[in-house]
Amino acid sequence: MIAKAETPPIARTPEEWGEAVRAMGGRGFHARQIFRWIHARGVTEPDKMSDLPGAMRAALTEGGLGQVVAIAEERRAADDTRKILGRLRDGATIETVLIPNVTGGKSSLPNPVEQDADASAAADDDEEAAAETGADPVTRVTQCISTQVGCAMGCVFCASGQAGLKRHLGADEIVAQVLLGRSRLDPGEQLRNVVYMGMGEPLHNYEATARSLALLTHQDGIGLSSRRVTVSTSGLVPEIERLGKDFGGNIGLAISLHAADDETRSRLLPINKKYPLPKLMAALRAYPLPSRRRITIEYTLVSGRNDNVDEARKLSRLLRGLPVKINLIPMNPISESALGPPDLSSVLAFQQVLCDDGYSCFIRRRRGDDVSAACGQLALAGAKRKIRLVG
Repeated sequence: MIAKAETPPIARTPEEWGEAVRAMGGRGFHARQIFRWIHARGVTEPDKMSDLPGAMRAALTEGGLGQVVAIAEERRAADDTRKILGRLRDGATIETVLIPNVTGGKSSLPNPVEQDADASAAADDDEEAAAETGADPVTRVTQCISTQVGCAMGCVFCASGQAGLKRHLGADEIVAQVLLGRSRLDPGEQLRNVVYMGMGEPLHNYEATARSLALLTHQDGIGLSSRRVTVSTSGLVPEIERLGKDFGGNIGLAISLHAADDETRSRLLPINKKYPLPKLMAALRAYPLPSRRRITIEYTLVSGRNDNVDEARKLSRLLRGLPVKINLIPMNPISESALGPPDLSSVLAFQQVLCDDGYSCFIRRRRGDDVSAACGQLALAGAKRKIRLVG
């Protein structure tokens, strides 16, 4: 028998599993077996871990190992994007999204610079993609995962925060989304990128986010390359500094910027009042990026608020000298706000200013918006919304 540990089973490292199995009378190799069953094979039911002793499987069950998130609903968009509503053990729900073909395909907009921004955020490895030419065709999938039930940031164009923060997710609940996502891949698909861009502010839940990053990139588990994992933040400066230090800058960083001056940004993102642009930009300049890596700047274009060419010129000046790529995101409609996206000509004019100034600037394709799976549309199911408009 094993007492329930403070760290939930799915969130344990191999070293922590070593301590747990010794309490069960097991040996070191049993810890490696359990970790691989969970993270490499996606098996969380002890009775299916066929190479473990029966007594150990029973102890694991009693110790709480089992399914952490179950599918409450799965919706498939016309473009094969899948939004999964997951139900946690306490009944809370979260959303995660599988986005296939994010690195290829023809543009839906008449602009050769457009591509899928989620994949752009996750990797700068064109050479690696080229080296794969000639291999069996694989549909690469990006998964967008959540870190909180709801969100405390209150960004006006995002549905996730309109009901406020209900609770943080544990590292086991974050990792379990990826295990679940892998189990829902179609034949010929491969999970290639993971972006922390779902419900919640990842760096507001730093401890669980950091532990989940270590687990997802562990070579004995899922084994994601750190250069294919991106954490998005609205600008929590101390935690940006901590992420850079803890992971040596190897985890991709995406910044939800959305404005190039403090007055506009504070109206769109309340967190800017605590960490205004001078502090945020200093943190970005200090972030320890490896060679040839770039910070992703996410900029949601909101009609009449931040979308004219003068704003583009301000953005260009603000980012000058930083190794960045810019993802422009025409606002996806949400029921809680009367705000909306600019017209296509405004989007293209904004992009052109940045391209002319030498930036890599992409326009995000609208993926999964017919099932409310697009950027900013992930919401807390069943919760009462707060109506918040820009003044």
